[in-house]
Amino acid sequence: MDVTAKLLRVYQVDKQIRGLQSRLGAAEKFLNQQTKDLAALDASRSTLEASLKTHTVTAADQEGEVKALDDKMAHIRDQMNRAQTNKEYQAFLTELNTFKTQRDKLETASLEAMTKAEEIRKQVAEIQAKQEERSRVRDHAAKERDERYKEIEGRLNELKAERAACVADVPGDVLTMFNRLLEVRGDTAMGVVEVVDRKRHEYNCGSCMMAIPIDAVSGLLSSGRLTRCSSCECVLYLDDTARQAMSPPQKSPGGKKSAKSAQP
Repeated sequence: MDVTAKLLRVYQVDKQIRGLQSRLGAAEKFLNQQTKDLAALDASRSTLEASLKTHTVTAADQEGEVKALDDKMAHIRDQMNRAQTNKEYQAFLTELNTFKTQRDKLETASLEAMTKAEEIRKQVAEIQAKQEERSRVRDHAAKERDERYKEIEGRLNELKAERAACVADVPGDVLTMFNRLLEVRGDTAMGVVEVVDRKRHEYNCGSCMMAIPIDAVSGLLSSGRLTRCSSCECVLYLDDTARQAMSPPQKSPGGKKSAKSAQP
């Protein structure tokens, strides 16, 4: 078996492996996206909960200050009731009005903090509901990924073993080149030679559709020489259709070309 035929065996097995892995990859990608979305929701919830704590503490502190001012104002009112002179009364009144202004500001700020805290609680509740829904989707995605893996595990292991057996026959330097090509080009690492016009010696690369020199095709046909497309650098090969199209016409016993073997 020539080197091109050996690479073709590896390529065909590898293509089957990638096909199976792509099924698993789609499920894995969906699972990863759900996990990523769930993590984003967790981060948003943590941020909101930290903000909620800040506003709750602020509101509580301000309520405490309002209560302290209420106590001071009650004490001043008591002093006003016992004032001996009008001047003393007016001084207490001025102080009382100052505390009232401070109290109003604190009460307004406390109310705003409590209002904001309530809004945040609603947002946290909404995110929590989204988290629960996303968790169910994530769990379903994980189950589907596991099921797909079980479906293909046996066949995938068989193909990997088959590939290992195939690559054992390929020269090391050729295999290194081909593995790199597979990483870059995947299913287009190899391209079949397409016969455009046999009589005019016109051939195309089945991967990039660019013309292939006749000497490259001749080398493939005669010895399976390792040949790469000069345009896309894929490894070229001949399939049965191309070989048949390039074979000389067979003559019938009567000296005429048979209908089956005659080629344009």
